[in-house]
Amino acid sequence: EKFDIVKKWGINTYKCTKQLLSERFGRGSRTVDLELETQIELLRETKRKYESVLLLARALTAHLYSLVQTQHALGDAFADLSQKSPELQEEFGYNAETQKLLCKNGETLLGAVNFFVSSINTLVNKTMEDTLMTVKQYETARLEYDAYRTDLEELSMGPRDAGAVSRLDAAQSQFQSHKDKYEKLRADVAIKLKFLEENKIKVMHKQLLLFHNAISAYFAGNQQQLEQTLKQFNIKLKTPGTEKPSWLEEQ
Repeated sequence: EKFDIVKKWGINTYKCTKQLLSERFGRGSRTVDLELETQIELLRETKRKYESVLLLARALTAHLYSLVQTQHALGDAFADLSQKSPELQEEFGYNAETQKLLCKNGETLLGAVNFFVSSINTLVNKTMEDTLMTVKQYETARLEYDAYRTDLEELSMGPRDAGAVSRLDAAQSQFQSHKDKYEKLRADVAIKLKFLEENKIKVMHKQLLLFHNAISAYFAGNQQQLEQTLKQFNIKLKTPGTEKPSWLEEQ
C-alpha cells in the first residue's frame, strides 16, 4: 500500500513538473480563467499594500508609546520640582498638569490605534491569508488538471491497440477526477474572494473612521471627543500602570 502511494505521488509529481516546464518554455497549453486570475492578482497586491499600512501603524504605536512614557516622566519631574521650588511652584505645577493631561490623551489614542492595528492584522494575516491558501490549492489543482489533460490528449492521438485502450481509459478516469477537483476549487476561490471583498469593505469602513476620528480629536486637543470615539467603537482602555507590553501585545 505504501509503495502504491509513493508510486502515485511520483507519477503525479512527474506529470506536474513536465506540465510546469512545458508552460514556462511556451510549449504547453494552460487553462486560464482570466476574470478569476485578475481578482487573485488584485488580492495579492491589496495584501502587500495592507501589510505596508500595518507596518506603519505598528511603528506609529511604538512612537506614541514612547511619547506617552516621556510625557509621564516629564510630568512627574515637573510635579517634584513644584514641591521643591517655591519661587517657581505655580509654573512647574501647571506644566505638570499639562503633561499629565497629554499623557492621558495619549493613552486614549494608543487604545484606538492599537485596536486599529489588531483589526488590520486579523484582516491581513488571517482572513486574506486563509483565502490565499485556498488560491494555492486551486493553482495546484489547475496544474494537475492541465497535466492530466495533456496526458489524455497525447494518448488519444496514439495507436489504439489493446494496451493503449486500457491506458486511455485509465487516463480518462484520472483526468475526470482532477477536472472535478479543479472546478470545485475554482468555485471555492470565487466564493471566498466575494466574501473577502465584502468583509474587507465592512472592516475598513469601521477602522478608517475610528482612526480618523481618534487622530483628529487627539491633535485638536479634544479630550471629550477622543473618549467618545472609543465608546463609539466599544474600545476599553487598559488599566493605568499596566506594563509596556499591554500596548503592543497584539502586534
